[in-house]
Amino acid sequence: MAVHAHPDDESSKGAATMARYVADGVEVLVVTCTGGERGDILNPAMDRPEVKEDIGRVRNEEMARAREILGVEQRWLGFVDSGFPEGDPLPPLPEGCFALEPLEKAAEPLVKAVREFRPHVILTYDENGGYPHPDHVKTHEVSVEAFEAAGDPDRYPGVGGEPWQPLKLYYHMTFNHGRIEALDEAMKAAGLESPYGDWRKRAAERPEQWEVTTRVPCGEYFETRDKALLAHATQIDPNGFWFAVPLDVQREAWPTEDYHLARSLVDTELPEDDLFAGIREKVSV
Repeated sequence: MAVHAHPDDESSKGAATMARYVADGVEVLVVTCTGGERGDILNPAMDRPEVKEDIGRVRNEEMARAREILGVEQRWLGFVDSGFPEGDPLPPLPEGCFALEPLEKAAEPLVKAVREFRPHVILTYDENGGYPHPDHVKTHEVSVEAFEAAGDPDRYPGVGGEPWQPLKLYYHMTFNHGRIEALDEAMKAAGLESPYGDWRKRAAERPEQWEVTTRVPCGEYFETRDKALLAHATQIDPNGFWFAVPLDVQREAWPTEDYHLARSLVDTELPEDDLFAGIREKVSV
């Protein structure tokens, strides 16, 4: 189960990993907390009045195409996008948005989803949300809450479903320092302009909060990931940053997607190359 804040997050974080496990016969569920109703349109070709006026429906349709490409199941939690506040001081978040929901109310439908889908592994964001979008931070909070509560019959007794305890919880480490440096060097070595120069400078100024514990080989699914990203046409400019590094360069320099193992109820030896390390010996996945 991969828990994400908005439609398109599932395609920019961990998509090749999911496609790999789907090909291996693993059932994969993407849980999308909000509809992305307050997201900006980031692709100039989609910046049209009729799209802006019906952005919720458009993003729902984009999500449908992306989940088909990835081969995953998908469930909406039904919360309202909080938007990304900007300014100094920051404006208040809009009333009724996901980030302002009390934790138990926000986590309840995710606990229900965990009990119904019964995942062994949950993927989510770190406590900073990967970046400080209020919906990403809230997604971290509800994911941790659901991981810890779904197996406890005394918690959330009214949501239905038998208690179920997931075994491992991971944080996405998509733009870790090692990957940024490797891709930057690979682009330079290929005589190409690297989009990672400024990223590398900023990364050098701040320590990495979480260790990469798990690198999942999935380079052969990078093309599937990119197709899923492009399905989110309002959010992804096909001429933009995401596609600046050729796939062959990516596969040679960094053919994995990376994670931090935040919780584990099974024994596993670090570093890992499989999200199900320690689980495969106990259950059939």
